[in-house]
Amino acid sequence: MARSSGVSVTSVHRIWGAFGLQPHRVETFKLSTDLMFVEKVRDIVGLYLDPPDRALVLCVDEKSQIQALDRSQPLLPMRPGQVERRTHDYKRHGTTTLFAALDIKVGKVIAKCMPRHRASEFRKFLDEIEENVPRDLDIHIVMDNASSHKTKLIRDWFAKRPRWHRHFTPTSSSWINQVERFFALLSERQIKRSAHRSAADLEAAINTYIQARNADPKPFRWTKTSDDILAAIERFCRRTLAVHAKVE
Repeated sequence: MARSSGVSVTSVHRIWGAFGLQPHRVETFKLSTDLMFVEKVRDIVGLYLDPPDRALVLCVDEKSQIQALDRSQPLLPMRPGQVERRTHDYKRHGTTTLFAALDIKVGKVIAKCMPRHRASEFRKFLDEIEENVPRDLDIHIVMDNASSHKTKLIRDWFAKRPRWHRHFTPTSSSWINQVERFFALLSERQIKRSAHRSAADLEAAINTYIQARNADPKPFRWTKTSDDILAAIERFCRRTLAVHAKVE
């Protein structure tokens, strides 16, 4: 850029710094094309900020294909002046799928690991949830549009249980499902920081983390209203359109 612009490299760096430009960085994004996006955002955010009386709000999803990875050499623990170190290479020892339901009010998690990720496994997990929630409360369940959540097997299961109410997230909008934040913490604090020599070893580590969390649960605090979210998306779209208009 310095050569093509006829200025020094130092000048380029100074200009980048002055305007906060970081051309080496690239981030990803995806805007939902769901025709019911606004309605679904208002519905789910409304549940978070003002949950119904005598009802339980659960965020449900699956973290599929979690790999049991064993490092080729032992981990080197953190010590003064040195961060924790692990080898870049690893050995695979199978996978598991974690089904989880997060109680947004209390912060506790109902979870179960299963070898596969199909509608039949999801049906078993729904039975697991039903066994562990109060029978005198309505259940509002937030979940995504995965095909395993909409098969006839699952539709029939909900049809027989009128106290269960489904709330689907907009397509390409997993960020609105609070259980995704739990999955991120699980990965950061447990899965990525250890080695597992079998799927059973991995599942034991996952269950240990969940038990510790449930012993001292801390709910996530949702602060954005639906109007805040929609306004932020509108600002992003307007800025993007303005940039494209200038380029053209």
